[in-house]
Amino acid sequence: MTKTVSGRFFEDFALGDDIHHATPRTVTDADAALYLALTGSRFGIHCSEMLARMAGLPRSPLEDLLTFHMVFGRSVPDVSLNAVANLGYADGRFGALLYPGDTLLASSKVIGVKQNSNGKTGTVWVETRASKDDGREILRFNRWVMVNKRDPDHPAPEAVVPDLPDHVDAGQLSVPPGLRPRHYDRVLAGSMHRFDSYVIGEKIDHVDGMTIDEAEHRLATRLYQNTARVHFNNHREKDGRFGRCIVYGGHVLSIARALSFNGLGNILHIAAINAGTHANPAFAGDTIYAWSEILDKAELPGHPDLGALRIRLVATKDRPCDTFPLKLDDGKYDPDVLLDFDYWGILPR
Repeated sequence: MTKTVSGRFFEDFALGDDIHHATPRTVTDADAALYLALTGSRFGIHCSEMLARMAGLPRSPLEDLLTFHMVFGRSVPDVSLNAVANLGYADGRFGALLYPGDTLLASSKVIGVKQNSNGKTGTVWVETRASKDDGREILRFNRWVMVNKRDPDHPAPEAVVPDLPDHVDAGQLSVPPGLRPRHYDRVLAGSMHRFDSYVIGEKIDHVDGMTIDEAEHRLATRLYQNTARVHFNNHREKDGRFGRCIVYGGHVLSIARALSFNGLGNILHIAAINAGTHANPAFAGDTIYAWSEILDKAELPGHPDLGALRIRLVATKDRPCDTFPLKLDDGKYDPDVLLDFDYWGILPR
């Protein structure tokens, strides 16, 4: 009997399965510092204890996407170790903030399965939830992955595709306890733009670009303890679909979010993930650019000093975003588009 784990294949998933992920992760200031080094992020409350206190928080929390990646990484050995691709996200909601010294735990529930027409792969939908060791929920989200079958002749399960919302309603957004930027210094934060500065339909070219290096993207993915082979194993991937390792799509997301500081520098908190698509793969050596579109705006009842923007964040490779590329005339993504990510961000009014 083997003592090692090769990960689940498609036929190993059953509707309703509850999966408890190893290993609880205690996060530290070092994690936060390394994330800043790997992404170049400059958002004020994550860089400065002083600005965090000005926003009503006791200290700097971890960046929301770092929390997301830590949770995502917990789930990889059980959900997507044998995945062909991570296909998308939906209905993601952030709760309590994660601070250095907190320990996070995560679990997933299988909410959908459908074998693909080629008989060699299938799509699995899971809802992943994470909480602190004191029981407070920090994040929940749905994602779906294309997973290889171990045995192509294994019978296909009854197809169940979950009905997921196309976005999180603004009324369901949670404001972290204490977040009240009455004394927030926008000059020190590096951006003067508040909620009222943005209009629905506005597009923002974030101007700057950042090239992803081989060592850097692998270090970032190891930080999250994401063990997917497609990001690390050159020996195996040279015979794979692309002939080389691909960059974890979440790292592209974090780079794009860091670039979005130039234009959206006062987003204090990502409150929800509405949807996300990794449209094309990224590789070491690609230069990432980004642009954003304001899709909607919402007031937050009980929080007169805060507002929420629904934002589409698009990342491209080796292509500046002054023309706001997204899809071709046939409705398919432009081949230079890597990421199409829809989220709610909270900022001062």
